Amino acid sequence: MSDDTIRLATIGRILRRRWRLLAVLAVVGALFGYGTSVLLFPPRYTASASVLLPGQWEERELLTQAQVATSSSVVDRAAAELGWKDVSAAELKDKVSAKATDGNIIKILGTAESPERAQQLSDRMAQQFVAFNARLTGGNTDSGADTGPEALRKKIEATNRRISDLAEAADPGRTVESVQARTSLEKLRASLEEAMKKLDQAETVSSKAGMVVMGPSPRPTGEAPPTRNQLMIGGAALFLVSAVIGHLAAARMNRRLRTEPEIAAALSTELLGTVDVPGDRHSQAEGGGLRARIRRILGTDTRWDTPVPQRSGDEASRRIRYRRVCARLRNKLPAPRRLLVVVPDGDEIARRAADQLVTEAASDPSATGANRGHPMLRVVEVPVTRPMVPDRDTESGALVVLSAGSWTAGELAGIAEACADGRHEVVGVVVAGAVRARPARSADQPPEKATLALAVRGNATGGSA
Repeated sequence: MSDDTIRLATIGRILRRRWRLLAVLAVVGALFGYGTSVLLFPPRYTASASVLLPGQWEERELLTQAQVATSSSVVDRAAAELGWKDVSAAELKDKVSAKATDGNIIKILGTAESPERAQQLSDRMAQQFVAFNARLTGGNTDSGADTGPEALRKKIEATNRRISDLAEAADPGRTVESVQARTSLEKLRASLEEAMKKLDQAETVSSKAGMVVMGPSPRPTGEAPPTRNQLMIGGAALFLVSAVIGHLAAARMNRRLRTEPEIAAALSTELLGTVDVPGDRHSQAEGGGLRARIRRILGTDTRWDTPVPQRSGDEASRRIRYRRVCARLRNKLPAPRRLLVVVPDGDEIARRAADQLVTEAASDPSATGANRGHPMLRVVEVPVTRPMVPDRDTESGALVVLSAGSWTAGELAGIAEACADGRHEVVGVVVAGAVRARPARSADQPPEKATLALAVRGNATGGSA
């Protein structure tokens, strides 16, 4: 795992084999999100009021108006009109915002702890924004229709025509007085044209300043994000993703040996064989304290990154593997002698394999008569943190039995050093693996299908003779 690329299959394996732990962490994350919503993010509500800006507006002008809508001048007036004792103008400024939308509309948002207050805040902000712009542009005019822009424009046009008539009726420049009169009339015409342009510009500004509040803001019916449900879902997702990432990081940093050659090299000995232990990867010691029971409930008592146990043969085929290991062990030793079977403490699969190996060594029919029925092997469990092996007495040698993927090279080197301190030569290592068992049969009896096949084959041969 430490050298493999992380694939979706790896994440799927984590979800399948750690679903109990992940479910518990997701619930804890949801409770964390609930606590956060209560302590740090109490329920809030947001209402919006829309202000229409008539006329032609450029984008940068709309952005400027959005900033004016949340300026201190507008907020201070809105705060004074609301008269909330528990909220100052500075705090109120953090609760309002404005943005320009399509159609020359400024949307003003107000956030408060209740729907009623949020509605009041957005409405007052919109009203004060319109009033502030009206004061800036001088939009408060109570003039009648006779002094309006259209009436002034008509008067200017009539005056311009009167000037043209007077210019045509005057003496066409034969005297100094007539020339001066025509010059004065032309200057007056130019002044009227300039006044006409200014009147048009003023009308444009006046049309832009005529902002309209598009009705009262609707009362909010739901909480503003982040809501309590969103925080709970976010907390559950955060804890779940963190747990998956933690599993992947731990697998990347894992330095446990998985292959037989690596294990034999760490112990500085040779591999005598591999044996199968019936059961599955959940096989473990009985009992245990509260911590062990909690680990079994959460599913953390077994490794998630080990392969799924393969289906093995029947009991006879498994016993053949043990007998082959015993045969290699007898061939390796110059003379029959007693050996210590060293098993790392906590390795239940290796412990079961060692017990089976002792049984097969004592009952192996291929052993010599002197050794038959007498124990040749003795199992001892050695703690990995501070390994200690009994001193050499009746046993003169050590056989290490362990499961793959459970121990690092440093831990196995410590076991080898402990054997050397006890004056035991490590004669070999046996690697045990958990498999799913099939129905058992006798070691000396062939399977029923094989017997039938031999019988049919014999009958066929006899028939042909």
